[in-house]
Amino acid sequence: MINLLELYVKLVGLVLIGFFLGRKLPATVPTRLGQWLFWVGVPISIVAFLRQADLSGQIWIAPAIAYLAIFLGAFLAWLGIKGQAYFTNTITPESTQGSLILAAMVGNTGYLGFPVTLAMVGQKYFAWALFYDLLGSLFGAYALGVLIAYRFGGGVRNYWEISKTILINPALWSFGFGLLLRQVMIPDAVEFGLEKVGWSIVALSLVLIGMRLSRLNSWDRLPQATMSLAIKMLVVPLAIGITLPLFGVTGDPAQVIVLQMAMPPAFATLVIAETFNLDRDLAVTALAVGAILLLLTLPIWLWLF
Repeated sequence: MINLLELYVKLVGLVLIGFFLGRKLPATVPTRLGQWLFWVGVPISIVAFLRQADLSGQIWIAPAIAYLAIFLGAFLAWLGIKGQAYFTNTITPESTQGSLILAAMVGNTGYLGFPVTLAMVGQKYFAWALFYDLLGSLFGAYALGVLIAYRFGGGVRNYWEISKTILINPALWSFGFGLLLRQVMIPDAVEFGLEKVGWSIVALSLVLIGMRLSRLNSWDRLPQATMSLAIKMLVVPLAIGITLPLFGVTGDPAQVIVLQMAMPPAFATLVIAETFNLDRDLAVTALAVGAILLLLTLPIWLWLF
């Protein structure tokens, strides 16, 4: 409980700082900070925390579970859309259908999932969250997510740009570099400094989330967003979480996986929605409400698992 309260103070405090700064600073600041974190900050933090992570056990099952959660979320959202059409005799616009499915399948397992996992479970099992995000959520968003956006939307359909986004992702490259660097002995002072830099970058990531939330002003799609959030943050984590022992995943690794599954929709869903002309207002609403809802659902998952 003490750890949870400390986490809430840090999460809410840093996000509120970002929210306040986002309202006061020029619109270019969150963009530049996001670019710096993407290209420099997050890769450094991955290298830093990967040095302390335990890579033993069935860690490679983490991305497999990520894909299971992604496909289950997409399938349940599709069922919800069909059920709504059947019972209300109305047809949801395809652009809205695409955003509904995206919000139900891809979570913010990086910028938000990493700090939550590190705070509640520790660095030892950070690799489970890392494998879930980099080998699961990333490809789920920019591969399967783009295919769904292509089906339900329009707009830019540059496959080379999509492929390049995945291939040159610095987080993936730093992941490989971090694995190699684990074999290298470095002085304790450098190790200590690297860890502190890693935590500072985590804090900046939370500030960035607050900055981005400060610019989300649409709440018109709240009823529709509720369906996607219920699937993404409640149904999928519970359904897959109770089956994790069947995969041999128990204890702290199981808690890491559940926390990653229970994250609110990723900012990538908004990027994809804007690129392919999906329902941007729905994507925005799902992001904002999901971030708030996490404060209510997080204690539930920590208690259940």
